[in-house]
Amino acid sequence: MKVIITGATGMVGRSTLNECLANDKVKEVLAINRRRLGIKHPKLKELIHSDFMNFSDAVEHFKGYDACFHCMGVTSLGKDEAEFSKYTYDITKSLADACYAANPDMVMNYVSGTSTDATEKGSTMWARVKGKTENYILNKGFKDAYMFRLGALIPEGEVSSGVSWYKYIYMAMTPFFPLLKKLSSFTTSSKFGKAMINTVLHSQEIKHLENKDINAMATKL
Repeated sequence: MKVIITGATGMVGRSTLNECLANDKVKEVLAINRRRLGIKHPKLKELIHSDFMNFSDAVEHFKGYDACFHCMGVTSLGKDEAEFSKYTYDITKSLADACYAANPDMVMNYVSGTSTDATEKGSTMWARVKGKTENYILNKGFKDAYMFRLGALIPEGEVSSGVSWYKYIYMAMTPFFPLLKKLSSFTTSSKFGKAMINTVLHSQEIKHLENKDINAMATKL
């Protein structure tokens, strides 16, 4: 398979990228970034794209790909609903539209977050916006689509958060990782990446994947 990845400079996207590069079933990866990743790999191609609000000129680059793993996201802290929607819903809509124009038989995966509000009517702003974003993708008409409602993610290897205060939290929790990995409410960076790949290989009825579902999807052969 050939896959597109966004957000590969962040912890979630890097987790997905690492697994895709290591998996024999993935033949090519197109990483969409604002800057170079600084990684050399025979499978890896990069598309440096400056305007994430408009992917219309990227449609030709997306043709021939089987899946898009949209792992890019921003925090809602310090943002009102209009600004958060711009960087969440608007960017995702533009990306999904371009992917669909390139190949409607693509699998489109989006990383939202646990407690995302699919009704779009709840009191929590970020959950409403992400719910609206999920619904747009699910109703777009792709061959398949999965909403990764990621909760607690345990980083492995060189995977780390780009947010400085997250790094301190992870450092403090490191001694507890072996125990936490056994809990279904936690997932790991490798399991997350494997689950992304397996959604393309194993279709299922459950489209909203919480951590326990992510862990189950990761084990499919």
